Amino acid sequence: MTAGVMQGKLSKLTELKGIGPALEAQLGKLGIHTLTDLCFHLPFRYEDRSRVIAIGALRPMAPAVIEGQVTGTKVVFGRRRSMVVTLRDDSGQISLRFYHFSNAQKNQFSNGTRVRCYGEPRRGVTGLEMYHPEYQLPDLGQDLPTEEALTPVYPATEGVTQQRLRLLTTQLLDLLRDDKVDLPDLLPDVWCREWRLPGLRESLLFLHQPPPDTDLFALSEGHHPAQTRLILEELLAHQLSLFKLRSQVKADEAPAVVSDHRLRQQLLAALPFTPTTAQQRVTAEITEDIRQPHPMLRLVQGDVGSGKTLVAALAACDLLQAGYQVALMAPTEILAEQHLRNLDQWFEPLGIRTGWISGKLKGKARAQTLSEVAAGQTQLIIGTHALFQDEVQFAHLGLVIIDEQHRFGVHQRLALKEKGNGVLTPHQLIMTATPIPRTLAMSAYADLDTSVIDELPPGRSPITTVAVSDQRRDDVIERVRSACRDSAAQAYWVCTLIEESEALQCQAAENTAADLKEALPELRVGLVHGRMKAAEKAAVMADFKAHNLDLLVATTVIEVGVDVPNASLMVIENPERLGLAQLHQLRGRVGRGSAKSHCVLLYKAPLSLTAKQRLQVMRDSQDGFYIAEQDLQIRGPGELLGTRQTGLQTLRVADLQRDAGLLPQVQTMAAQLWQQHPHIIDPLINRWLGDAERFAQV
Repeated sequence: MTAGVMQGKLSKLTELKGIGPALEAQLGKLGIHTLTDLCFHLPFRYEDRSRVIAIGALRPMAPAVIEGQVTGTKVVFGRRRSMVVTLRDDSGQISLRFYHFSNAQKNQFSNGTRVRCYGEPRRGVTGLEMYHPEYQLPDLGQDLPTEEALTPVYPATEGVTQQRLRLLTTQLLDLLRDDKVDLPDLLPDVWCREWRLPGLRESLLFLHQPPPDTDLFALSEGHHPAQTRLILEELLAHQLSLFKLRSQVKADEAPAVVSDHRLRQQLLAALPFTPTTAQQRVTAEITEDIRQPHPMLRLVQGDVGSGKTLVAALAACDLLQAGYQVALMAPTEILAEQHLRNLDQWFEPLGIRTGWISGKLKGKARAQTLSEVAAGQTQLIIGTHALFQDEVQFAHLGLVIIDEQHRFGVHQRLALKEKGNGVLTPHQLIMTATPIPRTLAMSAYADLDTSVIDELPPGRSPITTVAVSDQRRDDVIERVRSACRDSAAQAYWVCTLIEESEALQCQAAENTAADLKEALPELRVGLVHGRMKAAEKAAVMADFKAHNLDLLVATTVIEVGVDVPNASLMVIENPERLGLAQLHQLRGRVGRGSAKSHCVLLYKAPLSLTAKQRLQVMRDSQDGFYIAEQDLQIRGPGELLGTRQTGLQTLRVADLQRDAGLLPQVQTMAAQLWQQHPHIIDPLINRWLGDAERFAQV
């Protein structure tokens, strides 16, 4: 079977009547470029216009079709001018209210005129009212036909109305019924029988025009067999794209390192603590991976403070000992600097030379670092996104460690494969402190093997979390005063802003720092934000770590990687504006020592329902995996994955949370297709991912 146009079948949008270049461009904004795309542009809800309801039987907020006679029309002048039309049938009356109307429209509604309209009745000044209903005026003595199917409501955009989409779709469905559209059913027939799935064409015809007796609740919940058929196919396409990606990488050759672990033993001997059982288990899994001649692709998940940096360092030891270079990449300068300090402290005594590459490294220092990396003199290189740049050349790159995977897209991390020496592809170790719910791990990260560090190092104290309204701001300031003065603890005060603007965020932090200095003259207050120079940030953080500061006012730049054991109190302003994963990350900056730790969520009332749910989850749990599951439920997968991911956020029909139960079935199907029907793979991926698959072609 080919993905191309089958003999005599149609695939171009312009083959439908009424689509010229202008409309074609507008449809492109909705992701509709071909007839196949239009087939899969499904309604997100349905309206029942198949029967006329008596006015007396109307229920508030339940949309319906009604028909009656006009008994009065008047223009009402209040805060906003409106036209009110009274409509009556044998069972009762209702008002139709229009805020935007013309004289011609007003003249249409003369007394005695018969009107059929569709809208949502609401309680208003005159009793039940419909605001701006869709209406028709039947000719005298003529009956209007009712709809034969439920009316679909599609995702639309400016210039592409519902009416236009319905007309185009009706045309398309006629072609589909006559089998004139290039839309082959790609799933094997035996599967459809085994899994009791309807055919593709049958499913699409049904979903665009469901009969009036369809169970609307099953449709709205996404549980109708026609939906299941498409959901399975879409999840299957995503799963196969990741399989393909993985097989492409695994086909490459990587350094196969079998080590006596001498360097690793030296590092462990110098540490003042013993790794936890979980750290040892994950290290053993990594060791097994790097003995193989193909690239390791492993994701290490561990809650905040579980000791991922040590696991990364132990993984690096064997490759460094074998003469390879190791690169560690972090998403922010502050986190990269933290890694540099830790790793330099561990590896310098062992004779391993570390280097630093970031966007801020300029001039001679940059040129020198780049030449040392290219010559292989620097063995362990730490940096930010700057490691991706073309000018960064490695001599023998054997392992890439990526911290905080959720900040990088699949195609970004795979770009590092080109940093090998042209012969060998480096191993990849990906770390995240944002625990990935099982549903996402099975779908978005199917190209990775997963390890979990599921135990915290001994001596970590639990964190008590409270939510306080900002009306009690003075009480919170007092709490900070007593914690820092009486028990010699240190505290964070984190400022967040709804605007994405870093400038505004920094300004808010500066203002807060000034206010707190005034309110707490006896405390030493520091400030750190994203617009400060790297050296300034580092100096402030060093002062805080050395206890030369009592209170650190910061923006969310401290979300990841800052380790101050004496800090036992954190205040987060406007926590309702952050996602749960980010709040959990921030909270993880305290509780690193043995002192009892507290986190105060200083919110602005009134809270939305979502915000209340989030804060409740934070109060209830410190389990990163539970929090991640809840985050997925509240926010959905798109936000959690970030826009740079494999295209999973553009799921058309499937919903990872709702359809999680189908994932094991999808995995079974994907494995069978991969083995038994390889010719179907590319057409299936192209159908559902289209351009998004280019992310996987790195």
